[in-house]
Amino acid sequence: MRTAYSVETVRAAERELMAGVPEGALMQRAAAGLAVVCAEILGKVYGSRVVLLVGSGDNGGDALYTGARLARRGAGVSAVLLSPSPERVHGGGLAAFRAAGGRVVADGGEEALRRADLVVDGIVGIGGKGGLRSEAAQLMGAVRESGAPVVAVDLPSGVDADSGEVAGEAVRADVTVTFGAYKPGLLIDPGREYAGVVRLVEIGIEPGAAEAEALQYADVASLLPMPTGESDKYRRGVVGVVAGSARYPGAAVLCVAGALRAGAGAVRYVGPAADAVIARFPEALVSSGPAHKAGRVQAWVAGPGLGDDAERLGDVLAADVPVLIDADGLRLADAGAVRGRTAPTLLTPHAGEAAALLGTTREEVERGRLAAVRELAAAYGATVLLKGATTLVADESGAVRVNPTGTPWLATAGSGDVLSGLAGSLLAAGLGARDAGSVGAYLHGLAARHAADGAPVGAQDVAEAIPAAWRDVRG
Repeated sequence: MRTAYSVETVRAAERELMAGVPEGALMQRAAAGLAVVCAEILGKVYGSRVVLLVGSGDNGGDALYTGARLARRGAGVSAVLLSPSPERVHGGGLAAFRAAGGRVVADGGEEALRRADLVVDGIVGIGGKGGLRSEAAQLMGAVRESGAPVVAVDLPSGVDADSGEVAGEAVRADVTVTFGAYKPGLLIDPGREYAGVVRLVEIGIEPGAAEAEALQYADVASLLPMPTGESDKYRRGVVGVVAGSARYPGAAVLCVAGALRAGAGAVRYVGPAADAVIARFPEALVSSGPAHKAGRVQAWVAGPGLGDDAERLGDVLAADVPVLIDADGLRLADAGAVRGRTAPTLLTPHAGEAAALLGTTREEVERGRLAAVRELAAAYGATVLLKGATTLVADESGAVRVNPTGTPWLATAGSGDVLSGLAGSLLAAGLGARDAGSVGAYLHGLAARHAADGAPVGAQDVAEAIPAAWRDVRG
């Protein structure tokens, strides 16, 4: 499990550790790890040209101590001091940098940046708020002209460490070297997009409660439901699907495809797209409804392509089994009815649907995805899977999981219908809403990678690749 911690939690852990180690020990550990990563990127340190963008405080100190280490190995290292007052530059770091042969740039730094082989972003630390100041933003233009790789110290400057929000100009790093613990802003878009490859350098801190977590292969493998010799289709889980309409029969087909490929013992389809479903999947059990007369199920999926059929949705919401609500179902669902359910509920909106539910704009949701998913979960008393470049899963307690899998090719019509069926199948197999949502998103993203392999992919291709993703995780 990859866990991320708030700035407050990280700083508390740092203070506790610093009380028992020599002064400056943590900064030296951070600088040593950062210098190793910089050397790996450069390949040959001796004779290379490195430029440090140095702000005030410890973040700039980390950059300066790192520059001193690289200078002692023969690199030509220059520092551009961006602190609004020179006395706020880290004194010990600056002294060590100069003693190692580092040079402080006095002319603004653009020319040095254009000739750089590597740029180190030490402008703002994890406590920074808002975008880059105008001087720093102007320098980043010279960095882009040079094409030099950028290594961010702890966090790209201009990215909010706790949320991933980017309010203005920010550094786009190729690699971010973060110290002691991951920060949520490194895992959640838009911040994740600015962070590049994230490398963790251990410095000995032991943070408290995590702010967010991301499943890894081993975590997903341990949660996947596996049949035993005593399993039958009912023990494996029967998922009901209320989706599709005369106008959108494909939504029903894709939803059923996701459910079948994700291990459901059986899929019961209820609705007007029965002919399309049975033509594609003869193993599906179909009926015209109502849902409560369709037969035994362990979970329901409702909403994809449903149109305005609120009656079918209401029938599902009244069931005393887990329910996943997606697409049209989100528009039709009454918040009070969802909050009043005793069985688990999983909502799966994309940013536009989340904005409609929250009464805000899509842009606001995209800017603050962490806040949006938590607000929705609290408002509906449900688990919410907020789809997007970074899919987030939050329950009503505010606990959040960040999905690390996926590909831009997954942004294609019908892929969300496949995810609904996939996660609904996991609900029927007995996973809780948070686990079903996060495991479903993980497999969905991994299946898209298998299906696409660097080329365009359709929703049916993603569904067909779910078994390959399953085998990948289990293997």
